[in-house]
Amino acid sequence: MRAPTRSFRRRLGIAGLAFLALAGLAGAQELVQTGDPAHPRLRDADAILSLNDRCAVRQGSLNPTYAPVYVNGKPIGFC
Repeated sequence: MRAPTRSFRRRLGIAGLAFLALAGLAGAQELVQTGDPAHPRLRDADAILSLNDRCAVRQGSLNPTYAPVYVNGKPIGFC
């Protein structure tokens, strides 16, 4: 009886890892160079450029690991 339980747990673990990997790829963003090389914009997975090129509070570079917030259908990046 133990073999099916281990097999099920193994499959469940592999499925969970696959889900996390796909979830990470789905929200991928990339930095796009603009006129100011110190502050590139972000291109979201749907190929829309962010409205801002720097953080509104600290005036630093945008961080591609943070998910954007959409305002009127346009992404706003964070630092």
